[in-house]
Amino acid sequence: MNRTVIILIVCILASALCSPVGAAVSALAGTKPLEWQQEDLSERLMDGAHLFIERQIQQSRAKRARFWISETSVAENRRRLREIIGAVDSRLPVRMERFGDDANPAQVAETAKYRVFQVRWPVLGGVFGEGLLVQPKRTPVARVVVVPDADQTPEQLLGLAPGVESQEQFARRLAENGFELVIPALVSRARLDTEDTGLKRSDQTYREWIYRQGFQMGRHIIGYEVQKVLAAVDWFEKRDESPRIGVVGYAEGGLIAFYAAAIDTRIDAVLVSGYFDARENVWAEPIYRNVWSLLRRFGDAEIASLILPRSLAVEHSPAPTVTGHKGDWCTPDFTSVSREFRCIPAGPGTAKPTLVHDDGAPTGPGSIRAIEAFARGLGVKTGMGLSDETPTDRRGSFEPDSRQRRAVRQIENHVQSLVRESEHVRDRFFLYEVMPELAERRWSTKRRHPTHSAEKFVDGAKPFRERFHTEGMGRFDEPLLAPNTRTRRILDTQEWTAYDVVLDVFGELFAWGVLIIPRDIQTGERRPVVVCQHGRNGVPRSTIDANSTAYNDFAARLAERGFVTFAPHNLYRGEDRYRWLDRKANTVKATLFSFIIAQHDQILRWLDTLPFVDGEHIAFYGLSYGGETAMRVPTILEKYCLSICSGDFNQWTRKVAATDQPFSFMRSIEWEMPYWNLGHTFDYAEMTCLMVPRPFMVERGHLDLVGRDRWVAHEYAKVRWLYAQLGIADRTEIEFFQGGHSINGQRTFEFLHKHLNWPAPED
Repeated sequence: MNRTVIILIVCILASALCSPVGAAVSALAGTKPLEWQQEDLSERLMDGAHLFIERQIQQSRAKRARFWISETSVAENRRRLREIIGAVDSRLPVRMERFGDDANPAQVAETAKYRVFQVRWPVLGGVFGEGLLVQPKRTPVARVVVVPDADQTPEQLLGLAPGVESQEQFARRLAENGFELVIPALVSRARLDTEDTGLKRSDQTYREWIYRQGFQMGRHIIGYEVQKVLAAVDWFEKRDESPRIGVVGYAEGGLIAFYAAAIDTRIDAVLVSGYFDARENVWAEPIYRNVWSLLRRFGDAEIASLILPRSLAVEHSPAPTVTGHKGDWCTPDFTSVSREFRCIPAGPGTAKPTLVHDDGAPTGPGSIRAIEAFARGLGVKTGMGLSDETPTDRRGSFEPDSRQRRAVRQIENHVQSLVRESEHVRDRFFLYEVMPELAERRWSTKRRHPTHSAEKFVDGAKPFRERFHTEGMGRFDEPLLAPNTRTRRILDTQEWTAYDVVLDVFGELFAWGVLIIPRDIQTGERRPVVVCQHGRNGVPRSTIDANSTAYNDFAARLAERGFVTFAPHNLYRGEDRYRWLDRKANTVKATLFSFIIAQHDQILRWLDTLPFVDGEHIAFYGLSYGGETAMRVPTILEKYCLSICSGDFNQWTRKVAATDQPFSFMRSIEWEMPYWNLGHTFDYAEMTCLMVPRPFMVERGHLDLVGRDRWVAHEYAKVRWLYAQLGIADRTEIEFFQGGHSINGQRTFEFLHKHLNWPAPED
């Protein structure tokens, strides 16, 4: 027998002798062998998650009927649509201000039939609508808000500036036929004009800039622009004479007009040009159209039903081609448009909406047939001809870009005021509801023992945990499958053995992680478990044997201290693949964490079945995006008996939405970070309070650029204060260390030994 063969046999025998019971075979005892030998489990998992959410999206159309079962459903759905587009703030008393100076007079133009003024009107605190007012020289036949596309100006639709063909200047057509018009300017799709290298790398348009910060605060670029339209309607309504009111819009303006008419019944007629379509692929459209939970209740057909029995005209017109906006858009296929149009539910006796097209081909925008159909809805039946007289702009130095910058700055300032005020809003929403006595507390110099019951707090917080799960993170309405556990031994050391583990979760979705079992576990002994979570673009072995200075192999180090550890794979890997997964999920009221929570739920259930696991002592410890997971998953899954957040704890609202903080995601490529209205409901202090009375710890490196010590300390102080009031201050800690974005593994390890009741190894 040659020497090579002898050495191979000796190595195999040595490995077998060092293996724990059951480790001589590839699979963990009691499980099936994992046979996915050559494939990247991370890619397979991501593929399955995408297939799963695409199935959820396709099923959403059939499921919407449950929200439309009675007359009262209409009012509730109208309220819900207003809420999810963020059009929820009370508008200011409206006035239409004509403004100008010597170089740019208030009266912009005049023809034989009408006069044009540059105007602005208050909408919200510090937010104005701005554009043009067109007043006919005779009594108006009706009043109309005309909404251009985001890349058009009001001047172009009126023929005051080049860029729109004469026959497509539908604002001028309406003006010449006796309509009084307000034409607001929208925020454009242009890229941010900045010299800031960070902002340049984030590759944002102005619409995305508003969308990102607004989404976290329960506001939306769509809602702000709908509010501008409705403020103009407010002004129309308060005039002495009150002819009927209509709204017409093209492309992005068609979206705004459509939604405005759906939520406000004062609008008598609407023309939607170049927008109406099936919306199952809305996740692939530009990111600033991402509306939380839209497809749960609404396709375009359902939104149209909120307009009926009022007049609705839909024009299938060429849409702008928009690419590279974290989503694309172009003219939809007529088959798709007509199919969605036929789905509009109309009751008996309801006026039928009108679909205008050119024998299946696009027409317009603002074709004479579409404008005539719209005018009929306002009771105007005269012809809608267009003369050769075009108005001339009298302004000497008007700059549309200046108006654009004002609009962006005003909305940004409004959102940032919400960010600054949000801490107090969250207190009223959560803490003062659970402990109302805190709202009335007064200054005191007396030393007091804790007077608040932890049990009472936990009971009062239960509905908020459900709210956080359902409205904040999102959940899927599917039961967990049987785990169908498959395993494969992948690593052996003198101290532990590691196995790949795969568990079924939902249909196409599974969970994957690496289980590490200390070799010295005795028969019948049950050990505590630490679930060790990697961060963005990591994999389970990043926490085990990658020798990364971020993770410092903490899952393996904890196993060497006697803990069973489990390193799950979370879906935030593959850069934009997981971001697109989140986009898809948002449409059906879900997020990336809807998948992750379900996966961890299955993992916990399976861990609890293992004969060597102490199911009452399963802890969570995560770094970076894994730290983000530590703030969300244990909050909801109470089976986790404690949580440690490393390299992530922050003032999340500022982290996501503040435009004045260098560490904010507003300056990064991570466009999936906003969660709908989380800024007004649950920041990190509130998430932690939902874990009460379980132990909680923060690990924070002074040099970690994900945040600043003062903001971390500010947010954590609220946590420490509450634990103290409940008499459980010994269950929470924070460690600041001289280091960066990494696992320090000093006081956190001590925290685990203490609260998992497992002796620390002797030095």
